[in-house]
Amino acid sequence: MPASIQPGDPEQVRDLFDRIAPAYDNLNDLLSLGLHRIWKRQAVAWLEPQAGQCVLDLCCGTGDLALVVAEKVRPAGLVLGIDAAAAPLERARQRARAQPWLPVEFRQGDAAATELADASADAAVMAYGLRNLPDPAAGLRELRRLLRPGGRAAVLDFNRPAEPQGSTAAFQRFYLRRLVVPLARRAGLEDQYAYLERSLERFPTGAEQEELAVAAGFGFARHRLLAGGQMGLLQLVA
Repeated sequence: MPASIQPGDPEQVRDLFDRIAPAYDNLNDLLSLGLHRIWKRQAVAWLEPQAGQCVLDLCCGTGDLALVVAEKVRPAGLVLGIDAAAAPLERARQRARAQPWLPVEFRQGDAAATELADASADAAVMAYGLRNLPDPAAGLRELRRLLRPGGRAAVLDFNRPAEPQGSTAAFQRFYLRRLVVPLARRAGLEDQYAYLERSLERFPTGAEQEELAVAAGFGFARHRLLAGGQMGLLQLVA
């Protein structure tokens, strides 16, 4: 990706996801060996969504996680997916039209400034989105504002190892440089996926995420490592 593009720049990140949207789902399956589906279901398991609840999916992308949650809250509940990029949202809406019995809606918007009412959601999830926000702390504050007291949130993303020279960080660099980028190159998206490693450089560690969540007003915050420390699940209770 050109050096002028900076991780966390809203317009540039939006353009990035608009471009990769057509290949995004297939590449996710390929690059994670399908494991991203398991990690997302672990996030849903933490939420414990119930029938009739209103659940938010912030940075919802192509909607795969929103549709999983919608199965849990139907028939009287609602999942509202919000994303800044138009192309992934169109893919999400196509998926929803193929399953019209699911109570799910998709809306273009800013995950850190949704303009939704305070305490309007029973639960919320954010998968691979916090890292791309201009200010992760602001994203967590918005997440807390939207949740009703006692509401749960799950934030799934790559883990930034606390020890940059340790074995976990070394494997992560190997995975991103030797697997992710070469495979993305075959799809003509090398620059877009090279961005991933750069975005991790500014991402808070698990311990820092816990501190930011408590500062945002969450009563409970725990960062759980997944995939041998390559991924992290921030478990939150308002």
